[in-house]
Amino acid sequence: MKGFQFKIDGDWGHFKRPETNNNPLTHDFITKTALIGLIGAVLGIERKEMKPLFPQLSEDLLYSVQLLKPVKKISWGFTSRTAINPVSSGNPKYFEFLKNPSFYVCIGLNNVRSEIIFKNFKDALKNEESLFEPVLGWHNCPANLTFKSEGTFTKMSGEFKTFGFIEGGSKHKLITKNRDLRIGFEKLPTYQNDDFWNLPERYKQVVYPDASNSLLVEGEHFVYSKNNEKWWLI
Repeated sequence: MKGFQFKIDGDWGHFKRPETNNNPLTHDFITKTALIGLIGAVLGIERKEMKPLFPQLSEDLLYSVQLLKPVKKISWGFTSRTAINPVSSGNPKYFEFLKNPSFYVCIGLNNVRSEIIFKNFKDALKNEESLFEPVLGWHNCPANLTFKSEGTFTKMSGEFKTFGFIEGGSKHKLITKNRDLRIGFEKLPTYQNDDFWNLPERYKQVVYPDASNSLLVEGEHFVYSKNNEKWWLI
């Protein structure tokens, strides 16, 4: 399976958890559906054109994330007002943001149907080009994108060490014995339909190591040809 890696970082990020509408909280790192939106921004694809591409790319691309900095979150309050009466009173609404997020992202091409989009996004990263400004979830959270490498992902099974996330439940058996290891837990959206709705049944539970740490795991994984790294892609 064709693949490549790139780096994402910025000053702030917010990847909204859907269950926290009143005072929105953020996922710990970029989700697959947010990544698809970022791909659309880099390639200059308008929102209307993105509608059918969200379900397509949800199926055709696989991804994984490695934290390069520990997750740090800060809450900020904003008061919403209408454009008709911008000086009216309002109640503050608090949003949780990631502070200085930084991570590697792997992308694998799971279906040749999306090969042109896959290639165009890879080439845009290589050439440091973007038609719309890429963001970390919010339009006031600009993202810096840096191409890292390209290669292939080969699916294997057995014991492996990874700096990225793994699936919770029965998919993977965590065998790391380091009691000082800090790990995190997330429930990530992996599929968005053509109404921009993340299907609840397509969320996946994942476990990930803190920045600079790794997990020792038993189960299915992908070997990246460029540097022999092991990843799990969803």
